[in-house]
Amino acid sequence: MLLQTQKTSLRPQTTAHLAQTMSLLELTSAELSQKIEAALASNPALELAEEHHCPYCRRPTLKAGPCPACKTPHAATPDQPIVFISPRRDFRRTNGQPDIDGDAPEEWTAAVEDLPTYVGRQIAPELNLEDRALAAHLLTSLDEDGLLTVSLLEVARYHHVPLSRVEHVQRLIQRAEPLGVGSCSPQEALLVQLEVLSETRTPPRETEQAIRQGMDALSRRAYGELGRLLGVSTDKAVQIAEFISENLNPYPARAYWGDIHQGAAQQPFYPEPDIIISRLSEAEDTPLLIEIVSPYAGALRVNTLFRQALNEAPPEKAQAWQHDLDEAALLVKCLQQRDNTLVRMMQRLAMLQRAYILHGDAYIIPLTRAQLAQELNVHESTISRAVAGKAVQLPNRKIVPLARWFDRSLNVRTALLQIIAEEKQPLSDTQIARLLARQGFDVARRTVAKYRSMEGILPARLRHHSTKPNDHS
Repeated sequence: MLLQTQKTSLRPQTTAHLAQTMSLLELTSAELSQKIEAALASNPALELAEEHHCPYCRRPTLKAGPCPACKTPHAATPDQPIVFISPRRDFRRTNGQPDIDGDAPEEWTAAVEDLPTYVGRQIAPELNLEDRALAAHLLTSLDEDGLLTVSLLEVARYHHVPLSRVEHVQRLIQRAEPLGVGSCSPQEALLVQLEVLSETRTPPRETEQAIRQGMDALSRRAYGELGRLLGVSTDKAVQIAEFISENLNPYPARAYWGDIHQGAAQQPFYPEPDIIISRLSEAEDTPLLIEIVSPYAGALRVNTLFRQALNEAPPEKAQAWQHDLDEAALLVKCLQQRDNTLVRMMQRLAMLQRAYILHGDAYIIPLTRAQLAQELNVHESTISRAVAGKAVQLPNRKIVPLARWFDRSLNVRTALLQIIAEEKQPLSDTQIARLLARQGFDVARRTVAKYRSMEGILPARLRHHSTKPNDHS
């Protein structure tokens, strides 16, 4: 009976702890600061300590930077970054050096680009002038999942054009990023993605049949029923379902595209970075110094006087005071868990992407959130929340979205830009694909066309010898 009572009492607290930790994890440093300030104003059980303490070892610290007691720089190797939590709110001082006065560089802010604009920019070079109105109609008719809310026939009738012309424009849209956008249904989005994926990979043979005939069984995870429908074993059906789950998305706009995740509320990246990366010295083999900005870290705590006063609280206020104390303790604990998760994530990311951090986009290692989650033994949603909306200041002072670190096409697009910048005469997409293959990038011609469109580069027939791509560094 006692064990049952303990389990019952612990379960709500555990659930509340997890839920609040996850909600705090997806906040940027500016949003987190607002939340803590609101909690301080409304909860008397919270207070700020007069002296700052290290969030890890709790020893008092007098200056900004890594804790001299538990984050000793001399213990680090070049591949092992020094990661620490910083409570500061003024990002304009990096590694002890003030920034140059004046307006922030343009790259410090990231313009928010909505999905129709993002897709329209990709397909523009391949879109006939007379079809632009059709593309605009389709793109402005996308729902929040990236699916069409109008029928193709309706669009054709409205513009008094053959249905085949609308279908051609839709085809261009569907093969832009995110793949499958502009489809009429989740099933159609999956089929488009499977078609493109099949150009570079070999999916299980019955995958297309599973999508066309087994969507109901897939959604219910009825793998035995799916196996009977496809004429394969249950194990094979599970394999097909896992392939679809890991590689395809029935709701394209919920996937990660560009530098933002459409599934979450859109907002511009703050000029103030959430993570600041610098070098310990100018030497090539110096460790990276990674500062994770967490407002009030090491200063926020439960008010000890309030905890003592609770023993003498009037009966009519005891329950409310206990609630305040529980909320304060939970917030402090969840903030520590949030910071620990960010430290673990950035520790591993900095080791994997050290070359990218120091030398630029061409050196980025293709990495997914799922792969990182597996390495850290956490759920993929934890990594997604930790990455969402965060901005990173690199050692060269350029600020980029953290989501960019998971852009698997960035290194290929950078190589493509270099090839076009050095071409003596306009190269076709097929020729570019061959040159990329020599560099180890096995991409199809259509993929080259998509990446070229994403970078705003015209097709070979429209490029001139003197035309150079925009600087994307």
